[in-house]
Amino acid sequence: MADRNPSHARATTRTFNANSFLRKLQTHTPNSAQVVGFLTLFISGSILLFLTGLTITATVLGLIFFTPLLIVSSPIWVPLGTVLFLTVAGFLSFCGFGVATVAVLSWMYRYFRGLHPPGSDRVDYARSRIYDTASHVKDYAREYGGYLQSKVKDAAPGA
Repeated sequence: MADRNPSHARATTRTFNANSFLRKLQTHTPNSAQVVGFLTLFISGSILLFLTGLTITATVLGLIFFTPLLIVSSPIWVPLGTVLFLTVAGFLSFCGFGVATVAVLSWMYRYFRGLHPPGSDRVDYARSRIYDTASHVKDYAREYGGYLQSKVKDAAPGA
């Protein structure tokens, strides 16, 4: 008779599925470290979201209140900003070039004193290559210089 009552069969199936779901849920429950990590993430995310909203609100209100003042006083701010920018850029460039000059002079001092600063082997190699190339060019010029002199005398015997 239990087979003929379909509502009873559905109820046992639902109960079985609910029990199965609860068992699966219990096996996947987070441990306390995961819960604390989630709460930390949630709280810090909420604080950052609140601070972002506060910053955007303050920025918009500042623009609303100070835009007329900026527009009215812009004939003063634009030249002043340009002069300030050029002054700061010039000062930083001067300082940067000064530091670079001191570094180069320090390196050259150590190189000529024979203390072998970093990169001195490359300079020595380049110097030897330049010397070798110059000597080859000199030999080549002597060889072809005499050849050209004889050709000039052949072309213009009276010259």
